[in-house]
Amino acid sequence: MTFSGDISKKRVTIMARKSIIARQKKREALVAKFADKRAALKEAGDYAALDKLPRNASPVRLKNRCQLTGRPKGYMRYFGLGRVIFRDMALEGKIPGVKKASW
Repeated sequence: MTFSGDISKKRVTIMARKSIIARQKKREALVAKFADKRAALKEAGDYAALDKLPRNASPVRLKNRCQLTGRPKGYMRYFGLGRVIFRDMALEGKIPGVKKASW
């Protein structure tokens, strides 16, 4: 049995649910909106007023996620990508300066 053409194993991309990605973007917007106010309240030491701000306005509640798939695990901070997407893009030559190691 012979095959004609290129047989490539294309990896199925694991995506996070759209609702989780949307929730993360909403948190990022809230953090940006209240950043100056939080800094001023912290400087003044007014913790009662800090408690009244929305919980999602705290930057601690943000989670690092892959920019393309939204996957939270295996995140590479330097590239902003998950390990699965990073590997695919690196092998395709889409990330400048990255090549497969061999010695």
